[in-house]
Amino acid sequence: MDAMADTNAPRPASNRSTVPVSDTFKDYISSKWAERPDVAPAPREQASFAAARRVALSQKYPGKRLIIPAGAAKVRSNDTDYAYRAHSAFAHLTGWGSDAVAGSVLVLEPTASGHEATLYFREAAGRDSDEFYANADIGEFWTGRRPSLAHVAADLGLNTANLNAFASVIDSVDAATLVVRGADRDITDQIDGRRLLAADTESLETDGDADLTRDLSELRLVKDAYEIEQMRRAVAATKKGFDDVIADFAAITAHERGERLVEGTFNRRARAEGNTVGYDTIAASGPHACVLHWTRNDGAVVPGDLILLDAGIELDSLYTADITRTLPVGGKYSEVQRRVYEAVREAADAAFAIVKPGLRFREIHAEAMKVIAAKTAEWGLLPVSAEESLQPEHQYHRRYMVHGTSHHLGIDVHDCAQARRDLYLDGILEPGMVFTIEPGLYFQPDDLTVPEEYRGIGVRIEDNILVTESGAENLSVGIPRTADDVEAWLAG
Repeated sequence: MDAMADTNAPRPASNRSTVPVSDTFKDYISSKWAERPDVAPAPREQASFAAARRVALSQKYPGKRLIIPAGAAKVRSNDTDYAYRAHSAFAHLTGWGSDAVAGSVLVLEPTASGHEATLYFREAAGRDSDEFYANADIGEFWTGRRPSLAHVAADLGLNTANLNAFASVIDSVDAATLVVRGADRDITDQIDGRRLLAADTESLETDGDADLTRDLSELRLVKDAYEIEQMRRAVAATKKGFDDVIADFAAITAHERGERLVEGTFNRRARAEGNTVGYDTIAASGPHACVLHWTRNDGAVVPGDLILLDAGIELDSLYTADITRTLPVGGKYSEVQRRVYEAVREAADAAFAIVKPGLRFREIHAEAMKVIAAKTAEWGLLPVSAEESLQPEHQYHRRYMVHGTSHHLGIDVHDCAQARRDLYLDGILEPGMVFTIEPGLYFQPDDLTVPEEYRGIGVRIEDNILVTESGAENLSVGIPRTADDVEAWLAG
């Protein structure tokens, strides 16, 4: 069977109306179409940066064929797909963002001097085929026009080939070929089969694939100039989304599921400014703010409560912001709410103050925890002193903040997740790294270790941080952070 045959076939349509199949209809629908000039564009801004990333990867894998699939579209509900997003490693190495064609594959073929990169994708079908009107998966009548090989080659500065030609790459797979596992299950299965044959063995060695995935993740730990600018733009767009939510507060508080309106308002801005949201928006009002990943967003937004809004806009380049602000729905924090809020901000500020090149990443969390321990001890919530609670065998204060303080950020909201611990959690900060600082305090509504006035209050403040040559820059500092500034923001 042809390697690509199963992905070319349209979905079964026996239980719904189908297009005509007569020769007369085929001749008619294939004729009398105007010429559409295909003007080759100048390379997009990220093309040269993606090329440099491919060179860096090539240097790590001399003599090995590397296959990085974009991934297939994923079916959502029978005849509809989820919105397509290419695998992050593929997007990073090609510069193809929200406009990537599903099912594409990047192949780095070894040469005497490094690697030759070729991007395989399903190009636009000619009007002399029936694909453009009869294939509901990829036909132009159904999903829109696809670009030509020449157009993408010029746009991305890459060699391009029709996806059908990828079958010859599969045929040439040897035991040393490496693939990003999980990006495209069908391609991975085919490569695995070929490697087993080439090695004449019944057991497959995939450590090399794991190393490739790890190295691709670590390649994103330090952002280049293009990526840093994208992060700035994502944060600026996200600020507009927060402004929109505040402007809609009257309608939001009037609706029985106001959290849904918060989500919808922010998502509207995300679609207007970029590709979509970078992750499911957390619009957690009242005690929902104590649920760290509250994405049901079906509760009311009640004046007097706080609403924790954790949201970020993903640009068409796929780079995303990740911002959290905790807002007083009625416009003013109560005394207890302000006390908790300012404690969290103090923890965030303490963590930010120590960020500089040479610092170990995990020290950021440790610095924030000093403040969290001190504040919860000061309020009489801990059975021991703050100093005792900070000891590894105690950690009583972590009851009120069980998550970490920071994660890397970029083309994924939790970027570089496959990096080695000694380069991530135990890694040393370098200029160009981008990550979050996001301490919080969460007092569950049924937590008997805290006074009743604290119960049901959840606060998180999250900013996006860039390590510079001399220290750090808070990319999201323009989004109000102090209690006073937040109240003025709401009043304005």
